[in-house]
Amino acid sequence: MGAVLIEGPKWCGKTTTAIQQSKSILELEDPDKTESLLKLADIKPSKLLEGKNPRLIDEWQMAPKLWDAVRYSVDKRGGEGLYILTGSTTADESKKMHTGTGRIHRMKMLPMSLYESKESNGKISLKDLFYKKDLDIDGIKSNLTVEDIVFASCRGGWPESLNKKTPEQQLFVARYYIKNICESDTSTIDGVTRDPERVRAILLEYARSISQLTKHTKMISEISENYGNITEQTFYSYLNVLKRLYVIDNVKAWSPNIRSSSKIKKTEKKEFIDPSIAVALLETSPEHLIFDTNTFGFIYETLCIRDLKVYSSSMGGKILYYNDGTLEVDCVVQLNNGDYGLIEIKLGSEEIEKGAKNLLKLEKIIKEKKKEGKVKIKEPNFLAILTGGEMAYTRKDGVKVIPIGCLR
Repeated sequence: MGAVLIEGPKWCGKTTTAIQQSKSILELEDPDKTESLLKLADIKPSKLLEGKNPRLIDEWQMAPKLWDAVRYSVDKRGGEGLYILTGSTTADESKKMHTGTGRIHRMKMLPMSLYESKESNGKISLKDLFYKKDLDIDGIKSNLTVEDIVFASCRGGWPESLNKKTPEQQLFVARYYIKNICESDTSTIDGVTRDPERVRAILLEYARSISQLTKHTKMISEISENYGNITEQTFYSYLNVLKRLYVIDNVKAWSPNIRSSSKIKKTEKKEFIDPSIAVALLETSPEHLIFDTNTFGFIYETLCIRDLKVYSSSMGGKILYYNDGTLEVDCVVQLNNGDYGLIEIKLGSEEIEKGAKNLLKLEKIIKEKKKEGKVKIKEPNFLAILTGGEMAYTRKDGVKVIPIGCLR
């Protein structure tokens, strides 16, 4: 492609990564130059594109006219790898004349997975689960204890946290991230002043609903009862801003035609871009969560979903969930060619049997509907349970049990 746009939350490593691939840089956030650069972007944006290629344009959304300038330049010059754009917020689409389709390729960067932070040993790849029919995982061990997984969830996948010397400093990064979101970013994104306490109240209610299908009406009611009245319009306007900042990253429903459409849950599963956000909002800690397995179970699911989003991205994957009111499967990893895998997320070994039953039941329904000729859908490539345990193995029924500390 002529240009690449790297999107994602603040502090996930977009600029650092892009700098390593670029040969010249335009930094719109440089306080000594911001004012003059923005004026030039408004008058003659093409001037800011001058420089060796690939040219990095950092936080491009500060000057939306640069989008159309990049698109035009790609059209005029041809070639590949001319520009790299980075942004921590989605821009105001109304200020862009063209979508950039065919010229600017969007790539979403998430906080680091456990494999990227070198905590998962990566001995089992998601790609192999899809395409190696006789994949032998028996006896592969994770190096992570449950305590390690709890701490990694609380610390999050923020690159800066790995540079901190003490656990306390590492845990502080997520708390400071939330402070910035509430007190600054939700207002600076579009110049509309928003109440930091109201932002935090919405985020806190989201944290309490993490990895669940809580309806927005219930969330609005809870917020109004505990933190003062909030209208639906205000709630949704704040929610939209938090999505634009990549704080919220919900999971959509998988809706194959195997059940009545009226039975399939359509509500998005509530998720943050990183599990540490929920931990920081709940003001809890690794020491507390190790004994509160109910709360940590939801946070652990967010951790696994974050990692699965990362691992599936190179295959054009997306993460979904399935729930028809009587049967639920935590995660469906679906690739752009239609292949998919069914995954249950179970922290402890005592829940593995329940997870396996859910997976096998859904697989059976799919096979029966296919046999009857009622659906045109592939059978799942694999069934797996992601655990916080030590050892990987394949059950007699074919379900693979995989520690999150072994996945890549």
